[in-house]
Amino acid sequence: MAVAGESCKVEWHLIRIQSLSLQRGTRVLFEQASAVLNSGEKAGLVGANGAGKSTLFALLRGELHADGGDVSLPPSWRIAYVMQDMPGVQRTALDYVLDGDTRLRAIEARIAAARTVHDGHAEAEAHTAFADADGYTAPARAEALLLGLGFTLGQTRQPVVSFSGGWRMRLSLAQALMCPSDLLLLDEPTNHLDLDAIVWLETWLQRYPGTLVVVSHDREFLDAVCDVTLHIHAGKLQRYNGNYSQFEMQRAAQLALQQATFEKQQKHIGHLQSYIDRFRYKATKARQAQSRIKTLEKLERVAPVHAASAFSFSFLAPLSVPNPMLVLEDVNCGYHTQHGERSVLTGVSLSIQDGQRIGLLGANGQGKSTLVKTLAGTLEPLAGEVRRGKGLRIGYFAQHQLEMLHAETSPLQHLLRLAPDTREQELRDYLGSFHFRGDMTRAPVGPFSGGEKARLALALIIWQQPNLLLLDEPTNNLDLETRHALTLALAEFEGTLILVSHDRFLLRATTEQFLLVAHGGLQAFDGDLEEYRDWLLAQAAAKRAAALAEEKTAAADGRGEATPAVNRKQERRAEAAQRQRLAQQRKPLQNELTRLDQELERLSAEKARLEAVLADPATYKDKNKALLTGSLRERAQVNGRLAEIEERWLELHEQMEQIT
Repeated sequence: MAVAGESCKVEWHLIRIQSLSLQRGTRVLFEQASAVLNSGEKAGLVGANGAGKSTLFALLRGELHADGGDVSLPPSWRIAYVMQDMPGVQRTALDYVLDGDTRLRAIEARIAAARTVHDGHAEAEAHTAFADADGYTAPARAEALLLGLGFTLGQTRQPVVSFSGGWRMRLSLAQALMCPSDLLLLDEPTNHLDLDAIVWLETWLQRYPGTLVVVSHDREFLDAVCDVTLHIHAGKLQRYNGNYSQFEMQRAAQLALQQATFEKQQKHIGHLQSYIDRFRYKATKARQAQSRIKTLEKLERVAPVHAASAFSFSFLAPLSVPNPMLVLEDVNCGYHTQHGERSVLTGVSLSIQDGQRIGLLGANGQGKSTLVKTLAGTLEPLAGEVRRGKGLRIGYFAQHQLEMLHAETSPLQHLLRLAPDTREQELRDYLGSFHFRGDMTRAPVGPFSGGEKARLALALIIWQQPNLLLLDEPTNNLDLETRHALTLALAEFEGTLILVSHDRFLLRATTEQFLLVAHGGLQAFDGDLEEYRDWLLAQAAAKRAAALAEEKTAAADGRGEATPAVNRKQERRAEAAQRQRLAQQRKPLQNELTRLDQELERLSAEKARLEAVLADPATYKDKNKALLTGSLRERAQVNGRLAEIEERWLELHEQMEQIT
């Protein structure tokens, strides 16, 4: 029996989207769409570009109202999101991030007002509220957010107006994370982040206690953070339990089942129609024919699967293959400035051989793009020698490649500049393979979306048949479908590849070795991306510890011996830093333990199923010999895998216990 109070309690902790209908102009975005999200769940919101993801965010924020149906969430919930339009204010980065905690700012205003009127009682109450709101730790928490997102301690004191657009977006993200919230809405939060900041953000979001809805084209980020996937398709919302990879598998199975059901129903309809056509006018069968006509009319039709045609492309085979491709000997990479030379990397020696597939790793600002520019020849070395192989053809996708396209020029005109003697129809056919068709081939590229411009930039590179690809963040503006197409194309590319990307799925699938750009130099990284993730976390912890030490030194130099209150505050910070360091060390182990627990659960269920099959006497009949043999083989495999996982599980627990 339902209890009213309990029912209300359940409703209070739900985001409920019920029979949602919304139309923008002539386009229907949602039609009778429904979904439920529970408190504390972390949901990835996915769907084709233009499906309505940003619109759903606006509905959740209360900025839009549905044409029909309802989007409801608990009225007491605090919602945090990243502002898209950020003013260039003179406030420091730290103050700007602290502004995200509006409750804390309101309490500070109460303290200031009480002091102004000399109301000691009101001031004391406000100070108590300030302590309850963790006000004394707020600057340290804001600093930790900024450091995690790639800022230095010095930059936290710089005015917001001094930062570029990408760094201002990081500030807005930090401000949203600073806001105490029950619901956090993030739209492409990794767009302006490099890999070390993405790894940090994943860890932060995994600890976030509220409800999260995130839109992202980074599948590994979605896999690491989300436990629910909401898919927008054909005006409907479908909830899938699990991360993005699990959603893909479930959806593929769902589509296969739908198509099989459709085909089965079509056969059934065919049989009914055949009977009707044969006997509807025959007196002895008229009643049965009419019955089948009514059955056919009432039949709820299953729709066939109309999967959108997957976008795909491939790289043309290189015309020549020099070996080595490029040789750098004791090269200094950097820039000429008004004040002289500024070296970013020094003493770089590298021989790039035919067929190598290299991923460049390193934190933002360490010199990855500078190295790629030097390899591409767009930046001359400050010292040393760069030798290029005979017949070298470089395909270079720069980090800001889209800005190099001419806004008033069409895709066809861009391609004609590269191939003035090629027939126009051949060029049109080629552009069509990249989804530039009809009038779009002659339209200026200025109004194109970022993804469309990125596709055009790739098309121009591929046309030139390079034997060395230098790709610097090629996925920044690509949706999941185009990222997947790029991954497949690069995996089949016959030439040499050097890739800079924060997309770990792309790096895993297309590169075979890693080079680390760090501390002004280049070195081999003998590990995988999981080990690189651990290295990044250790570097981030060291950076935070150095920032804390710098702050202590500055406090001691500025005021002499610190006061007891300051000492206690610093001790608390040191303890918090120690706890955070230990948590970061445990996190990879805990993540692996979680994966192992899930695998153990799955294997145990599979073992139980096999045991049930083997316990059935029917399994041992001659006609079921194949079933028996297969089940015995599968059980042996499952038992072996269970033993491996249990052994690893014990090892991890021992490692966890050693971290103190």
